[in-house]
Amino acid sequence: MPWFQRTFRLPAFKRGFHLITQLIESNSPDLKQVEIGLAHIFIHHTSASLTINENADPTVRHDFERHFNVMVPENAPYYVHTYEGPDDMPAHIKASLLGNALTVPVARGRLLLGTWQGIYLCEHRDHAAGRQITVTLHGSIQGEGSPPPQG
Repeated sequence: MPWFQRTFRLPAFKRGFHLITQLIESNSPDLKQVEIGLAHIFIHHTSASLTINENADPTVRHDFERHFNVMVPENAPYYVHTYEGPDDMPAHIKASLLGNALTVPVARGRLLLGTWQGIYLCEHRDHAAGRQITVTLHGSIQGEGSPPPQG
């Protein structure tokens, strides 16, 4: 079973929760070859994260942002790590809560997400540059292990 790996940079997104499923797929051309396998998606940053959730109603993403801002507020008096501004330490906490990687099944050259699921970039900084993502694919490729033609 082969391995494929691509690292690419996402465009800059404003603070919030953004669907990036299409960007993951379009920057992973080897995905189309995988008949059955896994995609591991990793973000190379400590102030942004990845998660899977609702892909249809944008109010879900707005509610995520509002909730995380209440749960992890800026300017908490006990923060020491504030070198890069009031969103610095909260961004690190939010990224740790959500995580820096996802593993998604692959079937017939596509990410096997549920009907209402999408991959989110969770951008926790007010002024972030584009984020770097690595997608690692592992699985059987189309035609691999197929029985020989009969007749």
